[in-house]
Amino acid sequence: MEYAKLVSVYTALESTTKRLAKTRTLADFLRDVPESDVASVVLLLQGKVFPNWDDRKVGIASRLVLKALHTATGVAAATIEDTWKETGDLGLAAEQLMGKKKQATLFSSSLSVEKVFTNLQKLASMEGQGTVTRKVQLVAELLTSATNLEARYIIRTVLEDLRVGVGEGSLRDSIAWAYFGKELNLSYDEEKNDIVIDDREEYVKAVDAVQGAYDLTNDFGKVAREAKKNGLKGLNALSVTVFTPLKCMLALKVADIEEGFERCGKPVACENKLDGFRMQIHKDGDEVKLFTRRLDEVTRQFPDVVAHVKSHINAKQVILDAEAVGFDVSTGKYLPFQSIGQRIRRKYDIKKMASEYPVEVNVFDILYHDGKTLLSHPFSERRELLEKVVKGEERKVVVVPSIVSSSKTEISAFYKKSLAAGNEGAMFKKLDAPYKPGARVGHMCKLKDEQDALDLVIVGAEWGEGKRSTWLSSFTLACSDSSGFFEVGKVGTGIKEKPEEGLSFGEMTDELKPLIISERGKSVVIKPKIVVEIAYEEIQKSPTYSSGYALRFPRVKRLRSMERSAMDITTLAEIERLYRKQKKS
Repeated sequence: MEYAKLVSVYTALESTTKRLAKTRTLADFLRDVPESDVASVVLLLQGKVFPNWDDRKVGIASRLVLKALHTATGVAAATIEDTWKETGDLGLAAEQLMGKKKQATLFSSSLSVEKVFTNLQKLASMEGQGTVTRKVQLVAELLTSATNLEARYIIRTVLEDLRVGVGEGSLRDSIAWAYFGKELNLSYDEEKNDIVIDDREEYVKAVDAVQGAYDLTNDFGKVAREAKKNGLKGLNALSVTVFTPLKCMLALKVADIEEGFERCGKPVACENKLDGFRMQIHKDGDEVKLFTRRLDEVTRQFPDVVAHVKSHINAKQVILDAEAVGFDVSTGKYLPFQSIGQRIRRKYDIKKMASEYPVEVNVFDILYHDGKTLLSHPFSERRELLEKVVKGEERKVVVVPSIVSSSKTEISAFYKKSLAAGNEGAMFKKLDAPYKPGARVGHMCKLKDEQDALDLVIVGAEWGEGKRSTWLSSFTLACSDSSGFFEVGKVGTGIKEKPEEGLSFGEMTDELKPLIISERGKSVVIKPKIVVEIAYEEIQKSPTYSSGYALRFPRVKRLRSMERSAMDITTLAEIERLYRKQKKS
């Protein structure tokens, strides 16, 4: 399939903000994509070449792209950089520069989707001496054969900044529309910006089937290929696979115990809410793999946990949802997340780190057991099985403490005991509820003894002045919804000059510098990847930021990038809910 056909879809998507119009465009395109190209096309539509669960990365920063553009065009490096600063978008800069290219292209040919996809995947596997040069050559090879417009989207894909506004909801609906819409006589009314359909209930079933398949596989490419090839029967045949991580089910916040009862019913399961990091455990025989909430594999960093799982989990095949919590070796008391967070990134001295910063794994759910997927089973059944599977031992692996009660007095006592033990609060779980990967559900709630903090992603920053000229500061924060990211203010408070005092400007700059997409003067645009926990005094209405809201006196509490991705930060709907709640109070 020619890459030009995909590029025409990119431009159509970029030209509209209407979600249903985007969905129709995607559906019309996907319907005619050859089966052999469907999986790779769907990934490229998301600006990716690997599914969410795959921790391989393209690994190309803006500076390498500048070198690739110089190699492909022969244009002077200074001119390329000036064009980048003028456009604020390396993709647009590439489009302009390809029209000025001086290099001979006698043997160039039209690009295929397969060629683009294969070259970009190769970037992730390159290592060793000469890696930078070979990466630059691979990107330059694509640019040399690309049209000006194709160059725009090749560069944006390389930088993982596609900018066409395809969210998971639009992609899910477009797959259902493409492969099941025809038999349901589904069409799009452009004037009303609405779908016209004979049987809306059947369409909802098709959408639910696509969502269910995605929940199990975490790969829209695989889902689309199966839907095209085998229809609903194929989607329903997909299942959870050990060593392919699932998105974690997420909890809603509640203000008090009464709201917990209201959402989760009576009796309710109440568990400790721990101040650790989410860990999804996969075991098949003697092989164990560990994943974070972001789906990053961290098996190598936690050999102690691997050993505990092998000796304390009575199952051949299992997937467990858990929280790894640090503890003080001398006192046995739990420690806050910051004390163990560095273990996730550690590449060296792993055994030493494990002894100095040990963790206890608190298991609270079981998703798969010896060939059987348990997502649709009620929580009470999953908890009962969990207690049989886990052979608990304190400071190694335990089932998280829990009570089942209808009594506000009992729940209150449990909650206070959890806080006294150094935990964040309590979790409420509806006894007959299923496990919904990736969803922030109303049948699992959290109660914390502090004002709501927000998990926001950094989308921009400014270079400092004077002695701070080499540091990024004044970080622009954003929340999310299905159509993208929306700014909610800027923050600089809570970050220190000296590393020994806490999270420093130097550390933040090291994290953000490789993610710079564009620069204009002192302002930079950042690829939305680094998540921070933000405390604030108040949410205010504001026309200044794209969300329509601004945070009053925001302060950085901690980095959350190790256990949060940009896909599961605070949503715009949550910001609006907190604003209304605040006004009501």
